Amino acid sequence: MGVDWAAVRNDFPVLRREIDGAPIVYLDSGNTSQKPVQVIEAMDHFVRTGYAPINRSAYRLAGEATDRFEGARSAVARLVNAPRADEIVFTKNATEALNLVASSWGGSNLGEGDAIVLTHMEHHANIVPWQILATRTGSEIRWIPLTSDGQLDLTDLDRLLDGAKVLSFTAMSNVLGTITPVRRLVDAAHDAGAIAVVDACQYVPHNPTDLQAWDADFVAFSSHKMCGPAGVGALWGRMELLGAMPPYIGGGNMIADVRLDGFTTAPVPAKFEAGTPPIVDVIGFGAAVEYLEAISMDEIRHHEMELTRYAIDTLKGRYGDGITIHGPDDVEVRGGVLSFAFRDIHPHDVSQVLDERNVCVRAGHHCAKPLMRILGANATARASLYLYNDRSDVDALTDALDGATDIFGL
Repeated sequence: MGVDWAAVRNDFPVLRREIDGAPIVYLDSGNTSQKPVQVIEAMDHFVRTGYAPINRSAYRLAGEATDRFEGARSAVARLVNAPRADEIVFTKNATEALNLVASSWGGSNLGEGDAIVLTHMEHHANIVPWQILATRTGSEIRWIPLTSDGQLDLTDLDRLLDGAKVLSFTAMSNVLGTITPVRRLVDAAHDAGAIAVVDACQYVPHNPTDLQAWDADFVAFSSHKMCGPAGVGALWGRMELLGAMPPYIGGGNMIADVRLDGFTTAPVPAKFEAGTPPIVDVIGFGAAVEYLEAISMDEIRHHEMELTRYAIDTLKGRYGDGITIHGPDDVEVRGGVLSFAFRDIHPHDVSQVLDERNVCVRAGHHCAKPLMRILGANATARASLYLYNDRSDVDALTDALDGATDIFGL
């Protein structure tokens, strides 16, 4: 028996809200996702009946809170098939996770003349931390370019990786929707003697993820894009690498001992979880994982592929050359992120007209200004799909674009 997608949609209270008597059409999940009642109630229940500090106090309530917190860590590890739950480090978000790797691992392992390899489709969180590191260490940054259809051009990959210490790349572009060949890139990095860092923010919420099959060294993703709360993300890393890295932030939970002449750190993952963590948000993160698992990541991927195909065909069928959807046309190698240029209307104007019809999309550079320059655009409008969307949302988007055409007289 297949998934009842109408019932799934009904799990999200905000999608039942109306503005000016009309329903909300939420197409901005690449930015942040909506939250199901199961996650909301899990967080509410914990705050009302079980809130307590973790890892510090011996009374029963604190022990239960610690168990819930560590249960969430195990759930996150299970979702992505991590080898060990204690290789999952909770961070504020994926941006902090990538900064942690660049600062801690990179600061210890890179020096003047070393090379960092990135791709042209990265967003700022997987560019700026490495630029900071390169400035600090005197390292060089090299770039993997794109093909004309928005995929990675791997023609010169071996040359780019020659002598490199790290290859860091997205598993799925937040602008183009492109799904990158993770295992091929990881293997190439390892063959060159480099480590592989994967930004999986856009990938994990929408696809079955197997970290052991990827064989990468670090993987970062966030809760708020996968039906969980904002304020918590995850970094997975190989234990031998995490264990050898210096701490990123000091104090609180990351301490084993402090003396007047120094300190020793707690074991991983506490070593990288200084201070009081976002306890309630981690509980919500765990609930989000359980919610997605109950539906099945395979079913979510299949649903989004069908919906993405429908969206591309519907938009191109209605507007032809009047709309340019960036990224691959093949839904086998892309996710449901649809960045587009619509006629000669500025993306912010498109977004405003759509908002007047309760259609929520993002307009702007999507925190990927280098990619925008390569595309020759200052900005794009972006509709991004998730498990609670259906064909009626795509139809609403398509119809609302008619409004932009009428207003701007095109």
